[in-house]
Amino acid sequence: MRVWFITGASRGFGALITQEALTAGDAVVATARNPVGLAEKFGNHPNLLSVALDVWSEAQAHEAAEIAVKRFGKIDVIVNNAGYGLLGAVEEATAEEIEKLYATNVFGLLKVTRAVLPHMRRQRSGHVINMSSVGGYQSFAGWGVYCSTKFAIEGLSEAMAAELQPLGIQVTVVEPGFFRTDFLDESSLAVSPSSIADYRDTPAGAMRDFAADHNHAQPGDPKRLAKSMITLARSANPPLRMPFGSDTVGAIETKNEYVSRELADWRELAVSTDFPKEAA
Repeated sequence: MRVWFITGASRGFGALITQEALTAGDAVVATARNPVGLAEKFGNHPNLLSVALDVWSEAQAHEAAEIAVKRFGKIDVIVNNAGYGLLGAVEEATAEEIEKLYATNVFGLLKVTRAVLPHMRRQRSGHVINMSSVGGYQSFAGWGVYCSTKFAIEGLSEAMAAELQPLGIQVTVVEPGFFRTDFLDESSLAVSPSSIADYRDTPAGAMRDFAADHNHAQPGDPKRLAKSMITLARSANPPLRMPFGSDTVGAIETKNEYVSRELADWRELAVSTDFPKEAA
């Protein structure tokens, strides 16, 4: 029986992954700022432990990890799922909006991970799964600040994979595309109110309309993703990056092709900055 530690478990992917893990016979430490609704959602399940956790609080993160280990003896899988989106051009986002987004999406992830890792190091086993996005691999107009938080998660995950592999701990960064969750609802998405007129007819302005029109019409099935997460967690050799959704796969292929072409075009200038090789 694996023991999962899931942040943001009250709705969206977090709730669906929690349900799939319980159905698979695993134990779940489901965390949320207000855990009262978790018992109502999942029932009085013997393998479920609901814990209050605001990812802004480092002390609460350590306390939640201690409670999890005291109850189940270990933590096998941590899913850093808590987070939300911010829509608007980079210039439109206020300092307060940016700081709050980073406090949850990046600094919150770090606080929770740093609280759980000592237990995984002691076990010499574990799997850290960080929820990123297609926007963590390719940024998009209108999502720049949000994507920057996911780029940060990708960079952290790459480094942690190298740091933790010798200690028996695996790291995967999950990159969902557009899935039919509540991500585009007001509960999960902040929209910068300071709309600048110059951006109205640009891709950043068009993205505001796109998001409104495609809410609950996204191509990805969140239940299928949740089931796939069980497969991912049970893999003996999980990938560093796990894209989910045909749109994510397409975006990765397109960006890789673009980067390869651009590097070929500018390769000569790029390598010209080395010290000249000494004559043989």
